[in-house]
Amino acid sequence: MPHDFANDAEAARWNYRPPQPLTLNPLFVWPPNPRAVWQWYRGAWLMITALTVPLAIALVIWALVLPPLEQMKTFQFGWIFTVWMMNVIPQTLVAGALHWWLYMRRGQGMQKKFDKRDLTRKNGTFTFSNQVLDNIWWTLGSAMSVATVYQCIILWVMANGWVPVVSFADHPVWSLIWMALIPTWSSLHFYWVHRLEHHPRLYKHVHAVHHRNVNVGPWSGISNHWFENMFYFTTYFVHLVVPSNPLHLMFHVYFQQISPVFSHCGFEKLIAKDAEIARSGDFFHQLHHRYFECNYGTSEIPFDRWFGTFHDGSEAGTTQTRAHKKQMYTR
Repeated sequence: MPHDFANDAEAARWNYRPPQPLTLNPLFVWPPNPRAVWQWYRGAWLMITALTVPLAIALVIWALVLPPLEQMKTFQFGWIFTVWMMNVIPQTLVAGALHWWLYMRRGQGMQKKFDKRDLTRKNGTFTFSNQVLDNIWWTLGSAMSVATVYQCIILWVMANGWVPVVSFADHPVWSLIWMALIPTWSSLHFYWVHRLEHHPRLYKHVHAVHHRNVNVGPWSGISNHWFENMFYFTTYFVHLVVPSNPLHLMFHVYFQQISPVFSHCGFEKLIAKDAEIARSGDFFHQLHHRYFECNYGTSEIPFDRWFGTFHDGSEAGTTQTRAHKKQMYTR
């Protein structure tokens, strides 16, 4: 029986909640609904989103900044430092700009903000007793370091011709198909790595660093323990198996690193002068941070629906999640 989403008690726990139960990628719904599938992917690829912003950054970095592969045949400080800066600068600019607009300038007030609370200060749970400083430290210190090491290894292997490297000019169809599939691969990889991190031992000693952020902000996206980042960024090693171009790697890099800035920003939309200019926050993942044992994956591939851990934002979803959590911790 369908529940009354508009009037359930779950609504009172949020400042803002999407007006309908959350939906997942209609590509996996039977019977097929081509119109719904088109609208889903149109909303992802043809608007300003957590997918198209990383794509734009990747194109600029690939065209103007990334050293030629020939220079990366041997490990040298110059190009390794360039790769590190290619990580740190976009991450700082995007996360810093969103944090300034949403939490310092308060440019849209509480409009479309999920959680009623502000980010945490003077709380010893966080490094430096400050949520934002904690998140910046784990993002720029931990995440950017691990990501840079992995990317340099992949580029070095590509430069030496030890894996197949394709060009868009010679293989345009495959190159575009693989570019479009990278977010899907990322979603698949994220689900299984994330489930592993919720094993009690890994959670307590590793993943709990990320889950300090019950109420998330832009800097929370990849604010992870070092050991977690060693798992999280293994997603890049698919380019050692699947024929790729450095541009594929760059898009993967910024999708993996920049899109969590948007999905953790805490606001569903970015608003300027009363106009919605971009899709930003992800209520699907916001629910995971509040209730922990639900929505382990993304809405791209419905693993959570298949495995019974999907929270759609309703009171019924909260009841189901609490029962699942109780069962987990009483085994």
